[in-house]
Amino acid sequence: MEQQLEDLHQRLAAISEELGDLSMTVLRDALDDGADRRPPLDKVLSRVRRSVDKAAALIEREAIRLARSEDG
Repeated sequence: MEQQLEDLHQRLAAISEELGDLSMTVLRDALDDGADRRPPLDKVLSRVRRSVDKAAALIEREAIRLARSEDG
């Protein structure tokens, strides 16, 4: 179970990174198009990324808790 949680944590971290990259692309494209405001899609991507980061942190904590309980 611990390994499955760690694998999931790593996948979520990779998704978070992808979301960050996509957000940068959206911002770059908006600047290239002359936008003077943050695009709504970037706001959505930022919210989604924060949620993924929170999920990854919760899973990581649970994996650590399981590891400690198996040690003791």
